[in-house]
This record gives sequence, C-alpha cells and structure tokens, in this order.
Amino acid sequence: MGLQGLHHVAYRCRDAKETTAFYRDLLGLELDIAVAENKVPSTGEWSPHIHIFFKLGDGSYVAFFELPESPDMEMDQNTPDWVQHLALRVDTMEELEAIKEKVAATGIEVLGPTDHKICQSIYFFDPNGHRMEVAVDTTTAAMMEMLNERAEPVLEDWSKTKRAPDVDPMHA
Repeated sequence: MGLQGLHHVAYRCRDAKETTAFYRDLLGLELDIAVAENKVPSTGEWSPHIHIFFKLGDGSYVAFFELPESPDMEMDQNTPDWVQHLALRVDTMEELEAIKEKVAATGIEVLGPTDHKICQSIYFFDPNGHRMEVAVDTTTAAMMEMLNERAEPVLEDWSKTKRAPDVDPMHA
C-alpha cells in the first residue's frame, strides 16, 4: 500500500466557533478550511454540518464536525477518559512547558509533564470533552531500535496473557 501519512483526523464538536477559539486562538493552529453542507457528500443523506480543518506543521489536519440537527454528542461511556485522545507533537520541552502555561492560564486543568520514556506529555481536555495530549519525543535511535525489535514479541505475549510483563521493557 502507498499510505504516506495522515491527511486528517476528524472529531465531533459542540460548537464550531468555540472549537476554533480553542484550537486557533489558544493552541495556535491555523483554521485552513471550513466547508458547510446540508447533505453528507458520501451518502447524500440530509445532515446540515460544518467541517472545519486546523492545519498542523507537517501539513496534516485536525478536523471537526458540528452537527446541529443530530442528538447531543456523548463520549463512549465504556471507555475511560484517558484512552481516547489526540496527541500532538512539539519539538522541545520548552515548547511543551509554554503550552502547559498558556492552557493552564485559561483555567483548564493540565496534567504533567508525564515521563513515558519515549516522550514527555501533558494532558488536558478541549471544550468538547476530547482529551488532548501534547508530547515531545524523547527517544534515541538505540531506544527505537530496541522497541522495534520487541514490538512483535510484546504483542504476542499480550495476546496470550492480557497483562504487561513483570519486567519494564525499557530497562530489560
């Protein structure tokens, strides 16, 4: 297959203007595309919506749909809040700390930085209830080689036991 990268990931939002204020004005993403339609292009079904796209530095997008005639959005009640999230990348710890300060200054609770060994991350929720992660990569070439070598064995072990190994793979 010729998959080259992420074009966009799309979520639902409660209000397109409020979502734009968060992603453009607070996080600094560019509102690049806004398309309003009354019918779903792929199916032709009636569903007035706006689809807004925020451009990331690598050319990919974070996109949102506002669906005013659909029932109110709800999060998956059977999945913990920490599982479903959008992780965006920054290049340095200084940028991570700056975003943390900027988001926290608005009154939004920010967790972290959390050291995941492969990255340092902060966490917070957008105005739609979507969990956000902002991360700075902390891997080394040797670490990535080791993780890549262990990916298949870790997956195989997990599929048999449904538990993490007793030994931390980052220090084995």
